[in-house]
Amino acid sequence: MSSTSSLIPPPSSLKNPSSLVFVDSHAHVDGEEFDVDRDGVLERARAAGVRTILNVGTGDPRGGNFERAIALAEKHEDVYAAVGVHPHDAKLFDDDAAAHLMKLLKSGGRVVALGEIGLDYHYDHSPRDTQREVFARQLRMAREVNLPVIIHSREADEETVEVIRAEESASGGGRAGVMHCFSGSLAMAEQVLELGFMISFAGNVTFKKAEPLREVARRVPSDRLLIETDCPYMSPVPLRGRRNEPAHVVETARCLAALRGVEAEEIGRLTSANFARFFQIKLPTADIQHFAH
Repeated sequence: MSSTSSLIPPPSSLKNPSSLVFVDSHAHVDGEEFDVDRDGVLERARAAGVRTILNVGTGDPRGGNFERAIALAEKHEDVYAAVGVHPHDAKLFDDDAAAHLMKLLKSGGRVVALGEIGLDYHYDHSPRDTQREVFARQLRMAREVNLPVIIHSREADEETVEVIRAEESASGGGRAGVMHCFSGSLAMAEQVLELGFMISFAGNVTFKKAEPLREVARRVPSDRLLIETDCPYMSPVPLRGRRNEPAHVVETARCLAALRGVEAEEIGRLTSANFARFFQIKLPTADIQHFAH
């Protein structure tokens, strides 16, 4: 089994950050963990070469979290928003919450996805049958507004695929989505790729015991690959134990580059082009264009 330290090149292997292009495809910068230095966090991301951040609003669907995520995106031209009811909060989802969420999804502009949604059988903060029902309902909502979904799946691989397939069969499909912070098996990856999903890797791919996940990361097709931080969680090696933030997505890119035998800059440009294509967003750089086709 390989050591993660041998997978990650030293910082000096990266070029001048001003020439780099990275996208953090899943962050929670609107969270209270960033209240004291949010602007500084965004500036550090830009200095590291992170050109775009997809900020994901979660929590109580009527607690103002979604609005905070959207407000952050409206304030910063390099931030976009996704909103959706996390499986932890599925027990709070009712018709009123659905109507409120749908209103925000239809607001246009900075909201580019519904998520994160899915199943979490590790913590079980909401009953599993409720999680499945709310997951399926939000998949239908995403189709109604023609938005991709961002999927959270923890210790629920088989059931997650079952729900997606059932909804696709019933409706004829939609715009698919992203398996965020992927931690599943190679078999799971193959199934969601067949369904048209992107696979996004976070800092957990750098962890010492993550060799099976690194094998998945080696095999995901280049046009289906994304990177993320899931900040403030999932800080990558060598930053374990610290609050995660968008600038750290560069560490995950460097790990994937070593796994796939390319430069970190190429992972950055490739995943940025994938992000722009999938979410139908024009990024503020021409450096990714040759990856976009």
